[in-house]
Amino acid sequence: MAIVQESVFIKLTEQQTLHLRRIADNSKESGPAVFFMHGAVENGKIFYTHSNKGLAPFLAEQGYVCYVADLRGRGESKPAISKHAEYGQTEAIIEDIPAFISKITEREGKPPAFWVAHSWGGVLMNSVFARFPQYIHDVKACAYFGTKRSLYNHHPQKYLQGNLIWYFLAPILAKKHGYLPARKLKWGSDDETKKSHYQSMQWAKRKPWVDSDDGFDYAQVVAGLTLPPTLHIGGVKDKALAQQIDIEKFIEESGLGVQTLQMYGKQHGHQFDYDHINMLTHPSAKLDQFKDVLAWFEQYSIAS
Repeated sequence: MAIVQESVFIKLTEQQTLHLRRIADNSKESGPAVFFMHGAVENGKIFYTHSNKGLAPFLAEQGYVCYVADLRGRGESKPAISKHAEYGQTEAIIEDIPAFISKITEREGKPPAFWVAHSWGGVLMNSVFARFPQYIHDVKACAYFGTKRSLYNHHPQKYLQGNLIWYFLAPILAKKHGYLPARKLKWGSDDETKKSHYQSMQWAKRKPWVDSDDGFDYAQVVAGLTLPPTLHIGGVKDKALAQQIDIEKFIEESGLGVQTLQMYGKQHGHQFDYDHINMLTHPSAKLDQFKDVLAWFEQYSIAS
């Protein structure tokens, strides 16, 4: 096995550089490219470690060429988020993600055939499909880990993490600091801009799925689209951020096309009771959901 990781940088503006981590097995012939998108208060490291643990190295071992993105200001994208950062999720949808797709296409000679997201990353990906439906024809299948848009569950953890922290405390701290210092607060692996937090907070509140910048109605557009076949992965211990009902509601508003939800936990015959983060980081994930993602991708590789 010869898994090789390299950083690919994209000059987005004079001030902004985006980072992609390319992870591939150089001893194999290059297979299809996979594009990975992290969620809020996170970065691409949710999908890999430098010692080749995680979903991206796992898929690279099977011959896929993996590209893990860091949105603007996150991870190894430069500069890091500060009070001067005025961009939000609109820019992620309209500028950052198309720049990633363009760079992958340039490097590999064709667009990524598979898209993978964690948490809010799936909302961003479906929003990109709404804005740029031409991407749909290039994508054979998607896999979303713990993705929901709005919160419908009534678990006490949801009221703590959602209502108290995300809706109440986070806006106060974002206003005070000029951005949300989530990493320092241990609320996540990375920080969030004031605008990005505000926009994601609006969408998480069951309000319309509409862009606050230009009024683009994602819900209306997506309802009429047939998105790529998507495997939705939920963890039985993910009580606050993506319970089964939350994922089901997201599936309902994700247009036409094949969508499958699989919950992961011992009661379903799996190795471990997974939660929102360890569904991607637990050692036994490769025996459970990673294996199923691989099978899902292979099913749709053959089908097309």
